[in-house]
Amino acid sequence: MNAIKADAAAIEAAILGLVAERGVGKTVCPSEVARAIGGLHPDGWGPLMQPVRRVAVRLAQAGRIAILRKGKPVDPEDFRGIYRLALPDAAGGSGSGSQSDV
Repeated sequence: MNAIKADAAAIEAAILGLVAERGVGKTVCPSEVARAIGGLHPDGWGPLMQPVRRVAVRLAQAGRIAILRKGKPVDPEDFRGIYRLALPDAAGGSGSGSQSDV
């Protein structure tokens, strides 16, 4: 099927909006970002997962978000597997322990 074309600006806006809405100490699944743009059907949001990851890496490199694995910040240039997105404040300090839901 045809992948929905979403530009980096739309993905960035969705990521930043969702992490801000969720707040400090809470995380967002990358699939939530993809669903916000591509809709609920997997044919709509599935193809957006890699573009979401690329934008998330860029935002993390700029310090605008944090990428977490198992509740801990990771190097945005070197991580694998399941990850979550958060405000940078959530990664730097308290670590509430409720950030990993796999």
